[in-house]
Amino acid sequence: MRARLTPLHIVAALAALVAVTPLVYLVVRTGSAGWETVWEILARPRTLQLSVASLGLATAVAGTCIAVGVPLAWLLTRTALPGGRLWLVVAALPLAVPSYVAAYTWLAAFPGIRGFFPAWMVLSLVSLPYVVLPVAAVLSQVDPAFDEVARTLGDGPLRSFRRTTAPLLWPAAAAGGLLTALYTLSDFGAVSLLRFDTFTRVIYTSYRAAFDRTSAAVLSLVLVALALVFVLLERAMRSRHQQWRVGAGAARRAQRIPLGPWRWPALAGVIALFGLAVAFPGVMLVRLMLQSQRFEADPGAWLAATGNTVQAAGIGAIVALALALPIGVLAARHSDRVTKSIESAAFISHALPGVVVGLSLVYLGLSIAPALYQTLAMLGFAYAVLFLSNAIGSIRSATAQVSRNLEDVARTLGDRPTTTWWRVTARLSAPGILAGALLVLVTAMKELPATLMLRPTGFETLATEMWTFTTVGSFSQAAPYAFGLVVLAAIPAFLLARLTGRRS
Repeated sequence: MRARLTPLHIVAALAALVAVTPLVYLVVRTGSAGWETVWEILARPRTLQLSVASLGLATAVAGTCIAVGVPLAWLLTRTALPGGRLWLVVAALPLAVPSYVAAYTWLAAFPGIRGFFPAWMVLSLVSLPYVVLPVAAVLSQVDPAFDEVARTLGDGPLRSFRRTTAPLLWPAAAAGGLLTALYTLSDFGAVSLLRFDTFTRVIYTSYRAAFDRTSAAVLSLVLVALALVFVLLERAMRSRHQQWRVGAGAARRAQRIPLGPWRWPALAGVIALFGLAVAFPGVMLVRLMLQSQRFEADPGAWLAATGNTVQAAGIGAIVALALALPIGVLAARHSDRVTKSIESAAFISHALPGVVVGLSLVYLGLSIAPALYQTLAMLGFAYAVLFLSNAIGSIRSATAQVSRNLEDVARTLGDRPTTTWWRVTARLSAPGILAGALLVLVTAMKELPATLMLRPTGFETLATEMWTFTTVGSFSQAAPYAFGLVVLAAIPAFLLARLTGRRS
């Protein structure tokens, strides 16, 4: 489709350009090495092995999260499950458990586990909210009249759901699956502890141990190419479904479906799932803390790290939201090649490991803006680059739910495009926009490599303090910082649950 450029295209392109600045470092480093060196690295059998391992793990985790997350979101928002909206709060908590902490707790309980299957399990448990939260947000806005009309035409419950509700959910599910795949591709902590070699582990080793930055830059570009595969798959899945309501009036509140005899088995399944994702790491940390005789609490350091975490992650969420809004709205309203290129560029940055983004910004900061090096502004920008796609997916899905007919009506009354968006689209898509901000906020709280490299001198967060104690084997002292992340995540999660679940 031929693009008709609009001011929104230009603003979104500028936002995407800012987001891909770390790629400048990779291109410069790779280009300076020469084609012979680059080809020698690409032709290694090890590169092919890492590609297969990384793709396989990302596909398995994304597939698992979609297969489990969509039914789980429906169960939490559309059925009379005991506990009600409380489960939407619980559903966000796995995001607050860093992958390396989850992996360690499983290693502490089962010392011999390692390889693909443990990594797949751990990453699936901590990534599940990427699918559950956006799908739940969409379910809270879908008019139950769609399903009711299909039922009056003779469709059974499953057939009516597949024909009416499922097409509206797949874009959000696909976006969540994409975020899960990209998060898996960029994860370093879990795969390192569980001894499963992927690109991120080898890249980190090349940077920090072997000092081979050229090889690490080339492998990072291969990782970007793998991320592009998932971006294209998600786009193909999303383009097959219409995503907005075209009827008049407002959607009614859906009545919760009674589960009858399945009520308690369903509740047991939900408890078991979130128990593995949240309660098990928490219990193991308490056990390790109580077993240790070296536990010394430092409330002052904990409070300082908590405040620093909120401050840095909050800046990152604000910057990410500012960059994601034009890109998400553009992707929801346009399907031309320019729009697809802009969206793809913004999503690819999510696949870059934190250590790559950190070193890229160190290089660019010292070369272009030395005054920004080791400042909160630089750290917040790093968070925004790393987790921009978290916000884009939610904003795009939420905007796509708003019918263009409503915008057209507002335009005929003389409103400008920006006024129309603010008065109509933004208000209707607010839950999805806030969901994107939550995902950035929670994920930024536990980011480690970029924080270690870019934080101001003496600026410690819950993640850095926890990692410092973890690396020296003092898990008892690391436990309070791990619990701090969970408590912090519960606050925005509760607010999100009220927004996404108030109509369910």
